[in-house]
Amino acid sequence: MFVLHQITFEFGSRTLFSDLNWHIRPQEKIGLIGANGTGKSTLLRIISGEYTPNAGSISKRNDLVLGFLNQDLLSYLSDKTILDVAMEAFEKANAIHQEIEKILLKLETEHGEDILNRLHKLQTEYEALDGYQLQSKAESILEGLGFGTNDLSRPLKEFSGGWRMRVMLAKTLLQKPDLLLLDEPTNHLDLPSIQWLENYLHDYEGAVIIVSHDRFFLDKIVNKIAELEYEKLTLYTGNYSDYLVEKEERRELQQNAFKNQEKYIKEQERFIERFRAKASKASAVQSRIKALEKLDRVDAVDGPLSAIKIRFAVDRQPGRVISKLNILKKAYGENVLLQHTSAEITRGDKIAFIGANGRGKSTLLRMLSGQEVFDGDAEATHNVIPAFYAQHQLESLHKENDALEELQAVAPDESDTYLRSLLGAFLLRGDDVFKKIKVLSGGERARVALAKTILARANFLLLDEPTNHLDIQSVNVLVDVLNKYEGTYIVVSHDRYFLSRIANKIWYIENRELKEYPGTYQEFDHWQHEQRALKQEEKIITPKPATEKKPSKSTEESTRQQKDKKNDKNRLEQLVKKLEEQVNKIKSEHEKLSNVLGDPDVYKDSEKFRKLQKDFEACHSRLKHAETEWEAQYLKLIELDE
Repeated sequence: MFVLHQITFEFGSRTLFSDLNWHIRPQEKIGLIGANGTGKSTLLRIISGEYTPNAGSISKRNDLVLGFLNQDLLSYLSDKTILDVAMEAFEKANAIHQEIEKILLKLETEHGEDILNRLHKLQTEYEALDGYQLQSKAESILEGLGFGTNDLSRPLKEFSGGWRMRVMLAKTLLQKPDLLLLDEPTNHLDLPSIQWLENYLHDYEGAVIIVSHDRFFLDKIVNKIAELEYEKLTLYTGNYSDYLVEKEERRELQQNAFKNQEKYIKEQERFIERFRAKASKASAVQSRIKALEKLDRVDAVDGPLSAIKIRFAVDRQPGRVISKLNILKKAYGENVLLQHTSAEITRGDKIAFIGANGRGKSTLLRMLSGQEVFDGDAEATHNVIPAFYAQHQLESLHKENDALEELQAVAPDESDTYLRSLLGAFLLRGDDVFKKIKVLSGGERARVALAKTILARANFLLLDEPTNHLDIQSVNVLVDVLNKYEGTYIVVSHDRYFLSRIANKIWYIENRELKEYPGTYQEFDHWQHEQRALKQEEKIITPKPATEKKPSKSTEESTRQQKDKKNDKNRLEQLVKKLEEQVNKIKSEHEKLSNVLGDPDVYKDSEKFRKLQKDFEACHSRLKHAETEWEAQYLKLIELDE
């Protein structure tokens, strides 16, 4: 489907790829991974045609449709509504619809057979493209990505960069490309939207290449890993967890091969040195010299990166209660986020705060830090020293300082070697540490601010989305940092791998109240699945009246299951019958409208024709929806009979 052959790409004086080969096949779902700076985003831009390689060739299927979501789209602004922007994905259908509208205007004055035939042809073509369903598809995807129904009519420019990126993601998905390129698609999504996207991509029929630092996300979707390392691309079968196992196995095999080869080389070199001066052995010596020259050398395996040793210096121990809020109400205008609830954090809590965006997570963090007013009160706490990390706090960095100076200001007793290693762990390496804050990118500033937070002598950390702009290796560093931290923290994040490694309590907001689950993220996730299953069971199973004679447990269970199945079958049969009647009724209405539209006299009255056309489109949409629902319930009924 798409082949990269012997690709070399140079960025300035640096070579990112050398003789890179990659054959991308239909329906593959690939996770493209590698440390920051190895060229993942660059490789996506080469595939998309935005960048041209210095050497090598690219071949692809002639009719290949390619979609690319990249971070540059954050800056896109438009006066159009977000629904209209998403609908731009249907380029061909939109063009046909516009032509239909023009013909409808002409029909106010013209009624010739040619124009009617042209209209009929366009309407048939539009229907073949499922044109009457496109808006509902766009609405469904936008709502799946977290937009409310009322948001769909708001202009794109009113939304923040993260929400605009969701619109561009929706537009890209609606194009249904044969090859879908996604560069960090989860960066601007909350947990419910990430889970929706996982389900969508899992069933996606085209090929997908995803650059992501979210290990859980990759595990759910991909069936292949492509790793960029040392200017080469290495492919692994399976998801990210499979990749970790296979890479370790390959490292062991390579290390063994390297040791064996080193042993062989030393033996040959000893033979050469011993017999070089003997004429009788000259032929054998020359033969071994030539063999060593031709030998394909096995590379040594790089050792694991040494973990930096974080030294926490907590000035003093706090009291038992770290923070406590009694919240009567917190609202922005008519939007009430929290009401009649409380928040309490005790010493040693490691809290993961999760949930959909807009529920009040970041607001509650600011309330805990004293930066946000609310109706209620905060109880005084003893010896608590907080440190707050959030994206909006990047403005507090001193723009004329370089990155190293910024850390020296908060940790003057630490050595430069240690501070540089900490910056290196968060992707600022080499001479990057001497860059001024004012010239750093937003992501680089965020990482400096995170390093500063770690160095603060705080006993209470409030971290708002700390894993944004970090690669997988840096997320692991942060996990290690927090696991060694002896203080208390609360973290807002949507990275489930990260949360599963650092939390002993889960917070979430439900019905404007703060809820707490006393356990790890894995336990919370399991509990949630159980709760959903119980609710689903309650909907299906109807209570059974008690009988005078109590049967055995096995008989009772078997009888209950048979009755449940019979009840479910009766209910589904009634529902299918009702849906079938509904479909037939709409079909009849659809045929009547179609026959009326086929009458040339209708076009003489433009106002009447427009109304009929709208009625027909609405009826067509209702028919499609009713048929889909009937088919779904009918399949369920068949499954019960099996």
